[in-house]
Amino acid sequence: MKKSIVWRLLRHNISVGQLVGYGLANLLGLAIVLTAVQFYRDVTGVWNSDDSFISRDYLIISKRVEGLANFNPSATTFSREEIAELEEQPWLRRLAAFDAANFNVSASLDFWGRGMSTAMFFESIPDDFFDVEPAGWEWEPEQGRNGRYPTIPIIISKDYLTLYNFGFAASRGYPQVSEATIGTLPLRISVSGNGRQMDLEGRIVGFSSRLNTFAVPESFMTWANSEFSSEPEGQPSRLILETKTPGDPAIERYFEANGYESAGDKADNGRAAYFLQVMTGVVIAVGAVISLLAFFILLLSIYLLLQKNREKLRMLMMLGYTPGAVARYYYRIVGAINGAILVGAVALMLAGQQFWSTALKEIGVRTDSPWTAIGVGVAIIALITIGNVVAIRRNVRRTFPQPRRGHR
Repeated sequence: MKKSIVWRLLRHNISVGQLVGYGLANLLGLAIVLTAVQFYRDVTGVWNSDDSFISRDYLIISKRVEGLANFNPSATTFSREEIAELEEQPWLRRLAAFDAANFNVSASLDFWGRGMSTAMFFESIPDDFFDVEPAGWEWEPEQGRNGRYPTIPIIISKDYLTLYNFGFAASRGYPQVSEATIGTLPLRISVSGNGRQMDLEGRIVGFSSRLNTFAVPESFMTWANSEFSSEPEGQPSRLILETKTPGDPAIERYFEANGYESAGDKADNGRAAYFLQVMTGVVIAVGAVISLLAFFILLLSIYLLLQKNREKLRMLMMLGYTPGAVARYYYRIVGAINGAILVGAVALMLAGQQFWSTALKEIGVRTDSPWTAIGVGVAIIALITIGNVVAIRRNVRRTFPQPRRGHR
């Protein structure tokens, strides 16, 4: 009975239009935020994939060559001080240097009765910078059967195989080969230097989309340099960087200031990823502003509502009702509206995900689970509801200047 009396007293001055306006505005803002969060999580799979057209945050850099830099090799190598300065940059996660061979390398291959040979080069980097993990990558400088050293595992760029198949092979009448086929063909590797020469066996065990080189294990490079090079270890001419934020403009500014350049179109792809992050942040900010404005609309509505019900609230106070007992009815209204807003925003977000998931699947990108975005929505609605409750409590208490104990 008391509940119905209090409710009848308070509901007459409730503005349905103001509550509907708050609900629609907050629904729009929250739906924008959740949709932006979910879309960002879905499309991050585009550049988290190593074979994606938007590359991951790895850059291979070298110094810009000007004129005849070969007369001054130090002009194109990185000093310890320059590497240390790079490591201090806020946008860098880690880096590694390419260890180049200080000896001569040539390779020959016989297949289908035809042979070919070429001079080549070897480089090595730490294994955790590779985008492939081929089997048999380990190499130990211990002689096996018949006094022969183990086969050298080699990783090459996918571009090299493409150039061979559609450039060299097509023009010279050589057979075109697949990745699987070329991995079965033994290579004869000749290494020489420091007055020594040795023939070794090699085999291509993997193809990299990230590295534009002939990569061998670090253990082989260390052994070969010690055996076939009389020169001391030189300074690296190429570095591989893992950055924290792809396409960060600070990276390009730093490269320009120091005369560095990155290989391929990695920087352009990184800028695409960075632009997507910025646009997602802008959309989320717009949604947050709309939700914040809706929050203040509700506060204004509550304030006006309490002003209209001031006399009725004083009558309830005289009857023994506490501010908390009266505020609970407003809490229920706000809770019901915010619950409906959350359900509606999640529904709109899921509808949006269904809309773009088809396009993403066509390029091989799987959409992410919506639970993270739903969790963000629950957290936002919880904060808004807490803010509503605090505002209602303060305004009701102001209307009860001297609250008394009474029925609850």
